[in-house]
Amino acid sequence: MTLLATRGLTAYYGDFQALFGVDFELEEGEIAAVIGANGAGKSTFLRSIAGLHQVSADAVSFAGGSVGGLGAHRLARLGVSLVPEGRRLFPSLSVEENLLVGKSTGRAGPWTLARVYALFPRLGERRDSPAALLSGGEQQMAAIGRALMGNPRLLLCDEISLGLAPIVVKAIYDALPALTHEGVSLVIVEQDIGTALAVAQRAWCFQHGRVSLCGRADELTRDAISRAYFGL
Repeated sequence: MTLLATRGLTAYYGDFQALFGVDFELEEGEIAAVIGANGAGKSTFLRSIAGLHQVSADAVSFAGGSVGGLGAHRLARLGVSLVPEGRRLFPSLSVEENLLVGKSTGRAGPWTLARVYALFPRLGERRDSPAALLSGGEQQMAAIGRALMGNPRLLLCDEISLGLAPIVVKAIYDALPALTHEGVSLVIVEQDIGTALAVAQRAWCFQHGRVSLCGRADELTRDAISRAYFGL
């Protein structure tokens, strides 16, 4: 079953066009990777899906309904959660208080504080610490945990490896496939190509706001990715 689809998705910043007719689809229980260089339109793509960027209503469908431009608060209640680039935690709040913010969607589901702490034990150890005192990896875990507390059907992750040590990136990515067993589908925007493709079933490469390559992640060759990534 197709959970998410975009058809001819375009997006603008004033007179500047950032996305040009992007077609994309994600199946229920699937992990999809979106790769590309800086400025390729990856983050704009996620923001458009999450309701943070105005797009036409029929450009985005979720769970069979047109949701383009609905607004982030309405999409969150429908089950769309975004882990934004830069984490954007509330620095003065504790880890646990940041996690509880995610419950504001009011959605029922399996994700509780106990489940998030089981997924990321380090958060349980730091539950009373202000978010400002966490390491980069701990902050990223908290950002993912906050999104999961909304009990999403779709988790959008924007550059979750950015600025993190390889061992921390591995720990976070090792946890992601387990989410699909809880009914969560994922779109991962990532510049670390190898890491993203290792967990994804399908991948899309963006270049200058357009899809330059798509296919099964395990079938994309290094040469094809390089051509699509750099336009060679």
